[in-house]
Amino acid sequence: MKKTMVLGATTNPERYAYRAVVRLVMHGHEVVPVGVRFGEIDGIPILQGQPNISDIDTISLYLGPDRQQAYYDYLLSLHPKRIVFNPGTENPALAKRAEEQGIEVVEGCTLVMLSIGTY
Repeated sequence: MKKTMVLGATTNPERYAYRAVVRLVMHGHEVVPVGVRFGEIDGIPILQGQPNISDIDTISLYLGPDRQQAYYDYLLSLHPKRIVFNPGTENPALAKRAEEQGIEVVEGCTLVMLSIGTY
C-alpha cells in the first residue's frame, strides 16, 4: 500500500480532500492529512504546517497553485515517488521541479484513480 500525504485536508465532509482521505483508508493506504486547521478525519489527526514525515509514496494535492508555492521545497524534500495534481491544482512550475528530481507527476483525480484501480 502507498503511504499518502493529502495536502489541503479539511474536516468538511463535502470537500474532495476529506473524501480522498476516507477512500484512501478504505483502500488500505496509510494517510497523512495535512491542512490549515487542526481537526481529524475519521479519527486521523490533520497535521498543520510542514510536519516531519518519512516514507511518503504519494502526495495528493488539494491546494490551488497559488497556495502551493510556500510548500515547494518542503514537498520535494519528502522525496515522494509521485505527486498527484487533482483537478484545479495543476501547477507547471511545481510539476517541472518534481520531474527534474525524478518524481512522477500525475494530473488526475485521486478519487477516480482509486475507483478504477489505477492508484
